Amino acid sequence: MNAHFIDPVIFNLGPLQIRWYGLMYVIGFALGTLLLRKLVDQGFLHIVKKEVDNFITYTIFGVFLGARIFYVFIYNWDYYKNNLGDILAVWKGGLSYHGAITGMIVALYLFAKKNKISFLQVLDSAVLAGSIGVFFGRLGNFINGELYGRITDVPWGMVFKDGGPYPRHPSQLYEAFGEGVLVFIVLWMIKPKLKHHGLLFSIYFILYGVARFTVEYFREADVQLGYYFGNSMTMGQILCIGMILFGIGSFILCRKKSDPIIYRPTEQAG
Repeated sequence: MNAHFIDPVIFNLGPLQIRWYGLMYVIGFALGTLLLRKLVDQGFLHIVKKEVDNFITYTIFGVFLGARIFYVFIYNWDYYKNNLGDILAVWKGGLSYHGAITGMIVALYLFAKKNKISFLQVLDSAVLAGSIGVFFGRLGNFINGELYGRITDVPWGMVFKDGGPYPRHPSQLYEAFGEGVLVFIVLWMIKPKLKHHGLLFSIYFILYGVARFTVEYFREADVQLGYYFGNSMTMGQILCIGMILFGIGSFILCRKKSDPIIYRPTEQAG
């Protein structure tokens, strides 16, 4: 039997704890910054390099604000309506990926408007640079021993501290490779073949939705929500269906009506 025994704290600096979970987010955003700079160098993203830092800043605010709002009001409102003081207590946990992607879209719309460039170009760049961040985020979940899977008898099942005495699927790792690594590789492979902005963003929604929907069959449902439709679906799967349908509709529209991808030399960007 495999036991999950990773200490989520790297080290302490007096009362301050440095945690693996936070480090995973730092690594994800750092890699995202490097990839955005690469897209600027390629002429795919039409901004000057000094604006990349602003791109990341908008993204960080959008991701964390959206993730928290969704978690509070969609995933756990029964608790927070009676504990309003905990709504801002993000250090206690509670972020939603679907909220993060929604918040990112809103924030990057404001970034695109400020820089007077194509919103769809910005979204394409965001999923190209940010999709690998899902890998590191899920690694953080695994190290924390949270969002674990359902009880299983597979040889690689793990006993998680808060998951009872029985081995469970390490579904965080399934998500890390399915939603993170696999989606990232596919997006970069098909990037040279696509001719219109918005298609990469649309495909990301479809790929992530399919990967997450599949892994949800191995992941324990949120205890405060449980299952829907006769115990056959989780809230995560319901939201993923919406993502997939949105991605399909967006792909059809962008293929017909969006701006063509034009590679512009970096020195002309701005």
